[in-house]
Amino acid sequence: MGRKRTKSGKIRLAEVAELAGVSPITASRFFRNPEALSVAKRTRVESAARELGYVPNLAARALASQRTEVIGVLIPSLTNNVFSDVLRGIYDASEGSRYSIQLSNTRYSILQEEKLLRLFLAQKPAGLIITGIDQTAESRAMLEAADCPIVQIMEIGPNPVDMMIGFSHYDAARAAIRHLFDQGHRRIGFVGARMDPRVQRRLDGYVAAMKDAGLFDQRLIVTTATPTSVTLGGALFADLLAREPDIDAVFCANDDLALGVLFECRRRDVAVPDQIAIVGFNDLEFMASAVPTLTSVRTNRYEMGSTAAAMLIEAIEGKRPERPVLDLGFTVIERQSSLMQRQPGGLRTAEWSPAAQNDSVTNEP
Repeated sequence: MGRKRTKSGKIRLAEVAELAGVSPITASRFFRNPEALSVAKRTRVESAARELGYVPNLAARALASQRTEVIGVLIPSLTNNVFSDVLRGIYDASEGSRYSIQLSNTRYSILQEEKLLRLFLAQKPAGLIITGIDQTAESRAMLEAADCPIVQIMEIGPNPVDMMIGFSHYDAARAAIRHLFDQGHRRIGFVGARMDPRVQRRLDGYVAAMKDAGLFDQRLIVTTATPTSVTLGGALFADLLAREPDIDAVFCANDDLALGVLFECRRRDVAVPDQIAIVGFNDLEFMASAVPTLTSVRTNRYEMGSTAAAMLIEAIEGKRPERPVLDLGFTVIERQSSLMQRQPGGLRTAEWSPAAQNDSVTNEP
């Protein structure tokens, strides 16, 4: 509409300021820290930027400030419901802040993670959220040298890069096996897929619990590097039954596999839990809707994401947390698939938290 343009045709910040009726310095402050402006000025600058189609130059801003206002998030899957819950927590906690989320998918590859970390750090992020604790040596070195706060999520380890929030997959698996012991089961199989480091630690917890009870048998373990699915759960369980037909329970490394085991039991007319008990991991929504309902280890995925984002934003603003490592614990949700004696209400929980190392059983309506 007659406004002057640069030779490239790009809208300049000065044009936004002119249309909004503020100084260029005020307009610049809006894109750096909108809370510093009055509501009226924020509204005018935002409206002018939208009308003109102005997009701030993040690269130039990073050169000036040594840091962008972007939080980098690296997760291993965009389709896994487990990480969908984590991301929902991250986005909810960052909403309303001046920080935007830049998301990337490592596809469960530590080498891909290393490549993406190098790219993220070159862009000078305000902070990083990284899944897990099993980075390559090069990734670890880059993270330790990074000039920004970092949160590792989804598990707890002995040597955090900076901040960490999650739970012990090893302890969670042990708690699941103890629940099956309490129900009288002894020939407990393990079904696992993909076998990424977190699943491997669940297997380690299963092995430790079985060895402590003098019941460990390598033949009870069936795993594959193939990505997990419901269909795969049924196939792995069929392999386990062909090998060890006398099993009386199965612990699955995730809920997809557990649902597949249930379907295979239905197909074979195997009664659950009278002949086979089933326990899953993560407690996705469908576990409470299955027939029979399926026992699972509930993990606080949304809280992990929201707390990680909140911790990170506070650290970026210079407010370091008093507790840089947070263990959110887990809960074994006991349902029909593993309870040999029905409880009033049909649902019990065996809870675990860092403050109470022993499981406590409570009744829920």
